[in-house]
Amino acid sequence: MAEVTGISIRQRATTMEQMEMEAKSFSKGSAPAVDPAAGVTYAWRKLNVHAPGKGLFKKTPPFHILKDVSGLCEGGQLLAIMGASGAGKTTLLNVLTFRSRKLKIDGDIYINGRPVDLRTIAGVSAYVQQEDLFTGVFTVKEQLMFNAQLRIGKEVPGKERKRRVHEVMTELGLNKCADTRIGIPGRFKGISGGEKKRLAFACEMITNPLLLLCDEPTSGLDSFMAASVVNAMKKMTALGKTVIATIHQPSSEVFALFDRLLILAEGRVAFLGTVDVAHKFFSRLERPCPKNHNPGDHFIYTLAIKASKEEECRKFVHHVCDSYRDNEGLANDQLVESAMKRPAAGDALATIKLPKSPYRASWLNQFSAMTRRSWLEQLRDPVVSVVRIVQNMMFGLIFGLIYLGAGEWSEELTTTDIMQNVQNIQGVLFIFITNMTFSVLFPVVVTFSGVMPLFLREHWNGLYRTDVYFLTRNLVELPVFLLGPSCFIAIAYYMVGLRTEAQYFFITMGILALTANVSVSYGYMISCLAKNYQTALVLATPLTFPIMIFGGFYVRDGTSPVWLDWIKYLSWINYSNEILTVNQWDNFNYTTHNATYPVGEAVINQFGFETDDFYTDIGALIALLIGYRILAFCFLLFKTRR
Repeated sequence: MAEVTGISIRQRATTMEQMEMEAKSFSKGSAPAVDPAAGVTYAWRKLNVHAPGKGLFKKTPPFHILKDVSGLCEGGQLLAIMGASGAGKTTLLNVLTFRSRKLKIDGDIYINGRPVDLRTIAGVSAYVQQEDLFTGVFTVKEQLMFNAQLRIGKEVPGKERKRRVHEVMTELGLNKCADTRIGIPGRFKGISGGEKKRLAFACEMITNPLLLLCDEPTSGLDSFMAASVVNAMKKMTALGKTVIATIHQPSSEVFALFDRLLILAEGRVAFLGTVDVAHKFFSRLERPCPKNHNPGDHFIYTLAIKASKEEECRKFVHHVCDSYRDNEGLANDQLVESAMKRPAAGDALATIKLPKSPYRASWLNQFSAMTRRSWLEQLRDPVVSVVRIVQNMMFGLIFGLIYLGAGEWSEELTTTDIMQNVQNIQGVLFIFITNMTFSVLFPVVVTFSGVMPLFLREHWNGLYRTDVYFLTRNLVELPVFLLGPSCFIAIAYYMVGLRTEAQYFFITMGILALTANVSVSYGYMISCLAKNYQTALVLATPLTFPIMIFGGFYVRDGTSPVWLDWIKYLSWINYSNEILTVNQWDNFNYTTHNATYPVGEAVINQFGFETDDFYTDIGALIALLIGYRILAFCFLLFKTRR
């Protein structure tokens, strides 16, 4: 394989027959003779994982998930982690990939005799997660090129990256669908489930990792596709790679491809060793696998906790785990201890220069790739953007028809007519502001929360920084949030009959565009604060309702309780209402044949507004726009911590 990430990986000289001989020798109690320079040995000792207790006032005791779990996997081996649901498979894999959050972890993890930290594991490994998450508008080739641009070291030229992408696509049989879009469920169809799974492998293999960890890579696939995925993993071990995978209900064909098994039960190690030794182990416990029966199903079923026999099953599971610990486990513990000693000769890690930063691409390279992807999302799936603009145009037409001519002044109006005109115009201005607020706020609360799983995965894989992601999303969506308010006010303004001079029209347009973008900032903040998009939608209404109440229309300034008065300073609706009111009524006089009435001054005073605050309010809107986005970024940054 070529050196494409700064990590030199040599092909392993042994053949598949030699690997089988090594597996047989290991089943007899000796370790396989793996060239230390060909791969890495990943070992863990006495891992104990506790989940914190639950409850607000009276917390439950911490839950012990993994209990003294030890094991190892050497270069050129495929280790399958198996067990019933709740056995701790995914927790173990998350610990080994340093992706566990809110868990207390004790124990040792070593790679080639060196303690492992986040920087080391990021430099030598790749992690294929259970759920396949991609940018649906990308083609298969574009997705791989995107990963290559951001995950392969910047010292590697573009031609080498393209060659690596083509090589991986050929290895995993993706050339046929190279120019097919990945697809978005419910929007447009793309590649099949099996192709998505192989694409997930390809995205991780693009860096040519020494260590590959996979979380249930065969879930959701038919037996043929599952076998093809495991075969791809097996091919990697033939090159000296170390492959660790959790497997749920493997078929007989898939099970036959495993080099070693790690079977978990109730958070403990029930067995670790080769397939042949596993058969002997369960036979010794008087639970032999019947002929013509899937061994994987048999082992999992034997250690499962049956609902009607929970106590009996738990006793048997503890008996199995104790039996392994006191027999086969002793030999494996010695191997683990040996693996935690640094090899005397040079190994695969000796020549690796681990990156100081978790990101292999420069800031500008990340910004370029993310901007391109964000624009492609807008251009290839323009439905949302088009609907937003059309919605603004439709609302502009509807409000224009409802308030048609409301701002026109004839020469003979009674006092009642004047008050009615004022009320209509103020209602129109407030409707303009609230429409700009709610028409953009609720759609954008899913901007970040809706794609949070994809963002966190790509960020933790070292593709891009949080600030790059946040900035590109803001910049690419900005034109839509400027064009929408402009289309709205261009239709509604003169239909309503507001002040006809151009300066007042453009001020109204600018303020509504600014209002819309402050609302977007507030929506971004809620989106980054919420755990998921459902929570974001629920939070949006109660968090926005006070902003509207203190917007200067329903509650006059100075009449609200003192302990709630501070809310008005966070309300962009309040500032926008004051600006548009001053813009409409400043120096506005109603003239009849007999006299001139300073209607504008009376209206401004009635609502407690000040003409001198015009530019102060604009500054406040800009401050809120920036402030809410800074808070949104901080919330997003907080979610990325490990």
